[in-house]
Amino acid sequence: MSGFGITLIRRAIAAKSSHHYAISVDPFSLFCSNFHSVGHKDRSFSPEPRIDLSRINELDDTVFLFRKMVRLRPQPYVTEFNKLLQVVVKMKQYCVALKLFDEMRQWAAPVNEYTMTILINCCCLLKRVDVGFAVFGIFFKQGYNANVVTFTTLLKGLFLDGKVAEAEKLFKQLLSLRLCEPNDFTIVTVINGLCKNGHVLAAHDLLLLLENTIYKPNVMAYSAVIDGLCKVGMVDNALELKSRMIDKGISPDVVTYSSMIQGLCDFGRWKEVKHLLDEMVNHKICLTVVTFNILVDSFCKEGNVKEAEDVLEIMKQQNISPNIVTYNALMDGYCLQGKMDKAKQVFDSLTGNGLKPCIMSYGTLINGYCKKGKVDEAWRLFLEASSKGLEHTTVTYSTMIHGLFSEGRIGDGWNLFKDMEARHVRPDLRTYNILLEGLCKTRQISEAFSFLKMMEDKGVSPNIVTYGILISGLCKDGKLEDANKLLNELPLKGLQPNCQAYTIVIGSLCEEGFVDEAKDLLVKMERIGCAPNSVTYNNIIQGLLKRKEVYKAMPFLEEMYKRGFSADTATSSMLINHLQVYNKDVVLLEIIKKVVPKI
Repeated sequence: MSGFGITLIRRAIAAKSSHHYAISVDPFSLFCSNFHSVGHKDRSFSPEPRIDLSRINELDDTVFLFRKMVRLRPQPYVTEFNKLLQVVVKMKQYCVALKLFDEMRQWAAPVNEYTMTILINCCCLLKRVDVGFAVFGIFFKQGYNANVVTFTTLLKGLFLDGKVAEAEKLFKQLLSLRLCEPNDFTIVTVINGLCKNGHVLAAHDLLLLLENTIYKPNVMAYSAVIDGLCKVGMVDNALELKSRMIDKGISPDVVTYSSMIQGLCDFGRWKEVKHLLDEMVNHKICLTVVTFNILVDSFCKEGNVKEAEDVLEIMKQQNISPNIVTYNALMDGYCLQGKMDKAKQVFDSLTGNGLKPCIMSYGTLINGYCKKGKVDEAWRLFLEASSKGLEHTTVTYSTMIHGLFSEGRIGDGWNLFKDMEARHVRPDLRTYNILLEGLCKTRQISEAFSFLKMMEDKGVSPNIVTYGILISGLCKDGKLEDANKLLNELPLKGLQPNCQAYTIVIGSLCEEGFVDEAKDLLVKMERIGCAPNSVTYNNIIQGLLKRKEVYKAMPFLEEMYKRGFSADTATSSMLINHLQVYNKDVVLLEIIKKVVPKI
């Protein structure tokens, strides 16, 4: 075996393992020693003892039992060892499972093809499919044959690791070289893997291709593609595929319908949602808690909390117990409406309903309180979540940091970010954008650009929001030339300037008296297909009114009216104030009446 393979095993088993279990590992031995086959001649002892695994709940107990098993003479059957490894896998202690396997080899414990698949699965779940292939190679050289379960596990590992091309290649080899007969689970693994990695159309094409082979897709395969299509907004294509599967004699199940209901709800197509729900009733397909949760969440997001509560009542009437996801959605609905007392009531009712708040429950409330400016209450909940043994996520940290920054508590926000890093919670792009905005709001522009470089050095790619924050910071710091330059450089960075970025610069140009330059930029943004919105015109007009250039604002007021936009509160207030000076100007009065609501 090559040195590369040895390095892989060293990394997977030695470096990534838990320090809690002092299991000595010689990575080289995995390659140079024979495994103890279940059919080995040494095994002609008395019947192997049976092991009771029913009471194993803790990892310590599992490791203790394992060490007893490998020392027993005769040793238990290979199935007992495999069961024990599976217990460790269910605990998500994949590195420990790999280490226990090495101890099995050292004690000449029996292994078989199923052992190999368990180990490969551990490697894949650790997102080290390369090590999984190395394990596969070791067993293969020892005379063990791979079956469809082994290859399906490797395919799953490739998709988990984002190696879509390699997964497609392996699947094609399975078919062309007939390495094994793919089963339903193999096909679903490939189709689901393609969808989850953003290759929905490729999954759709594969599904149609398989329809004409002996490997007919089942309802799970169709449902996976339908779900993928709905998630990328191709709801009509999903509905067409549903009709196609019915024509092929495959009946959609509750999973299929739930995906389509979610897709339709996302676009507010409620009539079609009702049609699908009627269809489910007619076909005697019972709604699950997942389907109900989709409806509750969608109603809440649209601001229809009353309808969401009605759905909750229907669930209870049908003896379907709402779960934590249901109540989190309802809390979010109240938070979106600013009804924090109602949201807190739902939160407090969880225990009475036999549920425990999860980190998402706390995150929902924290976000709601921050948006209402009640940062102290949000902070109290943030600390409470930790005291309850819940681990904060990137989302809860980011939300709390943003809330602290919004209240001007910049130092507290940065201290929380340091705590986040100390606890090895990985910041995402949203976190970095929040921190960058904090720097720009305090006019620390040079520090903001240094922070941008640090982000990029860490492999975080800035998006249009990131640059919009920097452009806004430069404008507020009076560095219009630098802001305009950065705006023009965005296409070179692979980003198309959006309306918000243009609006920031245009508004600042007007405020500084560069009206012609603002007009040129307005023309430019329209030329590239970026239409100005209500905010753009309000910003322009406000900039001019601040300079008391009322007559220069008039053409923009006319254009605003023609495009169907209205003056916002700030613009309306400024215009009404200016009427005291220009109250005899009939033309101006008529324009103002057009754009200012209720004047």
